[in-house]
Amino acid sequence: MSTVQESSKVDHPIHYNKGIYEVIDVIEDWKLGFNTGNAIKYIARAPYKGNTIEDYEKAIWYIEREIYKIKKEREKVS
Repeated sequence: MSTVQESSKVDHPIHYNKGIYEVIDVIEDWKLGFNTGNAIKYIARAPYKGNTIEDYEKAIWYIEREIYKIKKEREKVS
């Protein structure tokens, strides 16, 4: 049986709740998709998790992946 402390690490960790909006709610409301949503998630939470540079690098990885995907889709149309 999990405790409140254990479940909060999974369900609503402290770094998820800065300000009035939870990142996942914005990502879902704006329908950002997987890659863009993950980039936003890493950027928004980076200052609060303890490894800011790594999180920004992860965000860049997802952005680059999304750019690649968009370019490939455009090549198919051309």
